[in-house]
Amino acid sequence: MTSNKSSATLASAGMVGARSDQIARILLGLAALGALAAAASAAGAVGDADASSKIVETWRAYGLVVFAGLFTLLAAKPRGYRGVWELVIFHKVALTVTALVYAAEGGVIGTASIIVWDGAVSVLLIAAYVLSRGWAAPSGAQSASRHRG
Repeated sequence: MTSNKSSATLASAGMVGARSDQIARILLGLAALGALAAAASAAGAVGDADASSKIVETWRAYGLVVFAGLFTLLAAKPRGYRGVWELVIFHKVALTVTALVYAAEGGVIGTASIIVWDGAVSVLLIAAYVLSRGWAAPSGAQSASRHRG
């Protein structure tokens, strides 16, 4: 009787885990699509930028493509990239907090957009991280030792 109950509990936990992973993958897919859309719109900003801001706009456009790729990797294998999760979450939260500080000081253009968009992505990433248990990914050293032995 205990064995059947344990099996049912494990099966139920597996279903919840699979469902949570699927929701996390969807959230990460949305983040990736948003980053790609932002990168596409940033291409116009690069073309329109004057000499004093062209490199900043180019850096931003390339960064958006990199983030789209990182979000895609995380969506494909949510527990395969420990460290990447924490880096992308740090970046988005740091941008949001920095924009909040700049907004409080006043006079910095673009803070509202960063607060809304990067703030939303921060929440989305944290939700996906919790849902997929991103911290459960093996570290690089653990992963490498698994492949060797």
